[in-house]
Amino acid sequence: MLNIVVCVSGGGTNLQAIIDGVQNGTIQNTNIAGVISNNAGAYALERARNAGIQAYCVSPKDFASRQDFNDAFLKKLEELNPDLIVLAGFLVILPERMIQVYRDRIINIHPSLIPSFCGTGYYGLKVHEAALERGVKLTGATVHYVDEGTDTGRIIAQKAVEVKEGDTPEILQRRVMEQAEWIILPEAINEIAAAYQK
Repeated sequence: MLNIVVCVSGGGTNLQAIIDGVQNGTIQNTNIAGVISNNAGAYALERARNAGIQAYCVSPKDFASRQDFNDAFLKKLEELNPDLIVLAGFLVILPERMIQVYRDRIINIHPSLIPSFCGTGYYGLKVHEAALERGVKLTGATVHYVDEGTDTGRIIAQKAVEVKEGDTPEILQRRVMEQAEWIILPEAINEIAAAYQK
């Protein structure tokens, strides 16, 4: 059984896709050990609790220094003992020690076709604003492993989504979620779980 911890900062729609996948069997051999958010007001925490999953807030605001936050965050992860950490809209720069400890065991979902519209400063609606500004006809989402860079880790899966005439960043964001993110993130977890033997 693959033990996963999902890290989120906001509404948790990708988390919901994972919860649904585990419940309906499209994600097999997987247990969601816990959900961690850096934001006490994140609706994702509510989604986790509604599904009977342990949910925790570890916020930088609650600590005197970044180092103290990093230590607390790593301690919580260790308690949950994940085989895989899933960043599902987690807007926190990971401590380098975490990347070292969990090398090749952290994945992230990014709302573009990497290497387009990724890296420092590209997150949330900013990605879709940039895609529309550039005038691309295709965008999409990418699941990738996390390394020391920003959106530079090895790509696991990508799915393209059409950009339509009259799209706003919000409309495009929703289409990318529905047609790409909520599909390829559960698929990637399922593939990793299938290859995982504890």
